[in-house]
Amino acid sequence: MTAAHPTETALRLETDAAEKVRRGHPWIWRRGGDVASSGAVVRLEDARGQLVLGRGIYDAGSPIAARVWTVGADPLDDALVRERLARAFALRATLFADGTTTAYRLLNGEGDRTPGWVIDRYGEIAIVRTDGDGARVHLERHAAILEEALRGIGITSAMLRVPNRVNRGAAPERVELFGPPPPALVQVREHGVPFEVDLGAGQKTGAFLDQRENRRRVGLLGAGKRVLNLFSYAGGFSLHAALAGATTTSVDIASHAHKTAQASFKLAGVESRGHAFVAADAFAFLEDAKKKGKRWDLVVSDPPSFAPSEKNKSRALAAYRQLHKACAGVLEDGGTFCAASCSSHVTADDFADTLDDAALGRSDLRLLEMHGNPADHPTLPGFPEGRYLKFFVLT
Repeated sequence: MTAAHPTETALRLETDAAEKVRRGHPWIWRRGGDVASSGAVVRLEDARGQLVLGRGIYDAGSPIAARVWTVGADPLDDALVRERLARAFALRATLFADGTTTAYRLLNGEGDRTPGWVIDRYGEIAIVRTDGDGARVHLERHAAILEEALRGIGITSAMLRVPNRVNRGAAPERVELFGPPPPALVQVREHGVPFEVDLGAGQKTGAFLDQRENRRRVGLLGAGKRVLNLFSYAGGFSLHAALAGATTTSVDIASHAHKTAQASFKLAGVESRGHAFVAADAFAFLEDAKKKGKRWDLVVSDPPSFAPSEKNKSRALAAYRQLHKACAGVLEDGGTFCAASCSSHVTADDFADTLDDAALGRSDLRLLEMHGNPADHPTLPGFPEGRYLKFFVLT
């Protein structure tokens, strides 16, 4: 048995959990009381303590007791953190070598084998998120290494965004990691299209970067058409369609999101007149539109997660069916329907079931394309939870 580092604590795993670690799943679910403090390095052992399976970062009080950083006897040290960051950044340098996209995910947590750490790049600014107290302590421990790696690729300012646990509707806490404080609003490019991002109050790290390729896809599909964009947030789908000559209707219950969308339209040289920005509940909007006989050639539905946990899955699937039927009710004959889900608990097969003929109430649509995570959001074959994004194109 490999010698233990003096600061490590042993965490023995039952057979099923040990097998998941061997297969590359990065989460150890809690099955008892705490064995260490948040951020502590735990040595993952088999049930008899005879074999080291890997090492992870402990998270006291969390349903996920530990996140696995190494498999086998490799130590979880500074050298490993440097290597993981270098590999992740090198991949993005290849993916975005042409310079037409300046906003993308630099580090995708579990998918880059740095579980609990997420970094999004907006030009020369990096926005960091951590999942759980353990990941944050681990980040603070390696702050100097992270700064060195980020500065090495041209990042001049980095900020950690921490969700407000008391009031989920409140703006996240902003913790400056290095460099000057980032501005609240920044301008970036996506396949050459300029847009504005609200780093201060925007969701996630400011923008939903995982839908970048699908936004470009909607631009191609919606050229010259009437496009309805539901749950439009900052209007990315609408902007790409508008640049292709579409007339767009953007619907979101958060009116402030439309200000960001309109700023992006202006930045891209698109006159917002002729494009509607509606502050309304999507379900209510669709009901009213059907009553009035309104129809669109392309409908995009990209709602927030309907299934934040497995226990919400049945309710979520029912909500997707209701939403998709309402979308089909305003889709023009011969039109195209783009339906998205960001719920990791809803599989691609589950999602397809919410788009069948019975669910939609019509039998003229075919499933043309199924898209998942983009390349800057990699995941692991043994980690199905990482394959959260679904984007289906029906026509």
